[in-house]
Amino acid sequence: MKEIFNRRSIRKYKDKKVEKEKIERMLRAAMQAPSAVNQQPWEFIVVENKETLKKLSQISPYSKMVENAPVAFVILFRKEGIPVPSMIQQDMGAATQNLLLEATHLGLGAVWLGVYPVQDRMDSIRSLLEIPDNLESFAVVPVGYPDGQENKFVDRFDESRVHYEGWK
Repeated sequence: MKEIFNRRSIRKYKDKKVEKEKIERMLRAAMQAPSAVNQQPWEFIVVENKETLKKLSQISPYSKMVENAPVAFVILFRKEGIPVPSMIQQDMGAATQNLLLEATHLGLGAVWLGVYPVQDRMDSIRSLLEIPDNLESFAVVPVGYPDGQENKFVDRFDESRVHYEGWK
């Protein structure tokens, strides 16, 4: 899967709308993620409204690029009815990564902006998007057609971090 090797954090986007079909493909990819006992704790808010994107861009010092993205995914998780709550972060990480990889596959650029467990970020999103109390925000992923950046291979393999049969 070349997408695993080529995916990069893309923070600049062309002023070009992301097609509904591609938005759905990314959501479908996210929902194909593995989860503990198949609990699928995820929920998604798709934001395309420019004023809302501008407000989302102010949730942290690292989220400025959201303002110029044509679409952003606010990735949430349910806090109730989850059989294995201790595994929610792993479930959500897998879903977020799937979304990022599908964006790359579709010729789009994206970046993972961490929200959970930073309380002020979670509170800001809750207030802005009127998130009910039984949900919590996990991440924001702005997506668009890359402008001046690209998804390309950078070799990150480090043999010194690989150990066989124990710590040797």
